Amino acid sequence: GNRDDAECLRMVNTALDAGINLVDTADVYAGGESESLVGRALKGRRDQVILATKVHGPMGDDVNRRGNSRRWIMRACEESLARLQTDWIDLYQLHQPDPDTAIDDTLGALSDLVHQGKVRCIGTSNFQAEELVEALWTAERRGRERIASAQPPYSIFVRGVETAVLPTCRRHGLGVITYSPLNGGWLSGRIRRDRPLTATGRTEHYPERFDPALPQNRRKLDAVEQLAELAAEAGMPLLHLALGFVTAHPAVSSALLGPRTLDQLNEQLSAADVRLEDSVLDCIDSIIPPGTVVDLPDSGYRAAPAPAVWHERLIRRVM
Repeated sequence: GNRDDAECLRMVNTALDAGINLVDTADVYAGGESESLVGRALKGRRDQVILATKVHGPMGDDVNRRGNSRRWIMRACEESLARLQTDWIDLYQLHQPDPDTAIDDTLGALSDLVHQGKVRCIGTSNFQAEELVEALWTAERRGRERIASAQPPYSIFVRGVETAVLPTCRRHGLGVITYSPLNGGWLSGRIRRDRPLTATGRTEHYPERFDPALPQNRRKLDAVEQLAELAAEAGMPLLHLALGFVTAHPAVSSALLGPRTLDQLNEQLSAADVRLEDSVLDCIDSIIPPGTVVDLPDSGYRAAPAPAVWHERLIRRVM
């Protein structure tokens, strides 16, 4: 949500100076502006960074400029490379599954990009456990490049991936790069029962996610008070508790921060060395039980109760 290019550039350089070595973006973020800004920020520092981006989301109105087809992946990669001002992408990720494209076709295109030296590794984002396994099985049977990572949402309030996605990643040796560890600001310490809600791009775009009249948001407000008390007893801010929770899971390789301002970045960087005691993790489990998702839309791009029918294309009556 930050439209100040100068501050965004300072944020990237501040993060790199602090030891951050993974930068994650996507072609669809701000219609390509995010990749362009990252490209400018990494000038002279490209070798210091594991650079990750994504493909799938619509880049305009043309129906061919979206999805996981070979045609679009090959074109989208070239466009991302140009915006990022680099010759290679370290981790090229499928932003979402595509029910209209065979995973073998998708992996074939990604494999060709690896063989051409334009991509080092391939990964996924927002894939369910069965989709990850299908991609791994297809790669093995068809001689395609193997996916190296998964990027799911994960936080104290969004624990659904603990049931199958994270165990699957551990079993098959996939790296896990989680996003939204603060659940859109709910776990930052700024949203409290006794404080007025500060308007941001996120609150304006998703007002229902923050409406205190809704039962799921009332549950979050109650849980935030309990978690803030627990954090105080552990001698840390709530934000540190939230980030420490995510990185404590043995399947998690890295947590994406996603700050909007330089001040927020500095607050989050200070949590890098936080390690939570087992007793603290047990208390968190008592407040929000393992596997729980407090508000279903927080689970990612799909909000259907049954993962098997998350897309209308998977319902037989839809043509």
